[in-house]
Amino acid sequence: MPKIDKSEQEWRQELTPEQYRVLREKGTEAPFSGEYDHVFEPGTYRCAGCGAELFDSDAKYDSGCGWPAFSAPAGDEVVEEETDASYGMVRTEVLCASCGGHLGHVFPDGPHPTGLRYCINSASLKLDER
Repeated sequence: MPKIDKSEQEWRQELTPEQYRVLREKGTEAPFSGEYDHVFEPGTYRCAGCGAELFDSDAKYDSGCGWPAFSAPAGDEVVEEETDASYGMVRTEVLCASCGGHLGHVFPDGPHPTGLRYCINSASLKLDER
């Protein structure tokens, strides 16, 4: 995955304030407030920061968690994971492998066959409908 390197000033100019807060400052949307929480149109979910393909709509499901949920990313190399020990919890943070933008977190309580729930902020995504 090609790496995208931009200054914080460039990111601020290209992203909305909410996208910047989520993608660059590791923010989180309020539950049930995101644009894609209950959208199930066929398409490809791309990084709102750099346009990298992240998730396919075939992997999206209604987890009831308040954020868009996916059972798997679009490929093995499209996301990276890091340990997030903020707010007194230990979680696995999900990042765009191309630009390093914060997407959300992954949890081991998803459906079969992966058993994973990628809980992703709508502000970090852009849907290209098929």
